[in-house]
Amino acid sequence: MSLDPPRTLASVGLLVYGSQGRTFDIEDRLLAHLRVVFMNKLRRNEPFMFHRSSDSGMFSVWVHPAVPMMFQFSGSRPPTINRNWVETLMIEAGGANGLRVVPEPAGAPEA
Repeated sequence: MSLDPPRTLASVGLLVYGSQGRTFDIEDRLLAHLRVVFMNKLRRNEPFMFHRSSDSGMFSVWVHPAVPMMFQFSGSRPPTINRNWVETLMIEAGGANGLRVVPEPAGAPEA
């Protein structure tokens, strides 16, 4: 008998990238934070490279205002946004190596 608490499955959405509609599975909570980062960087006309590991390996895409993107969520309710995580991801996106997802800080303020 396991004494571990029951695990909940995270809702997994899609990042649809480019005119050919290449899709990437991304957990809804992370996808919501990436949407905020992408929106703010592109609003400032600051394109960047986005890197992500997946089951099929590593992918990198150039995030630019001319490239169509869609964020498709599978959950029925939007996740709360952790401001500290958004700020950390924004700094990553502005760095020389582009945006690599870092773990969400614990106990950070939510918006």
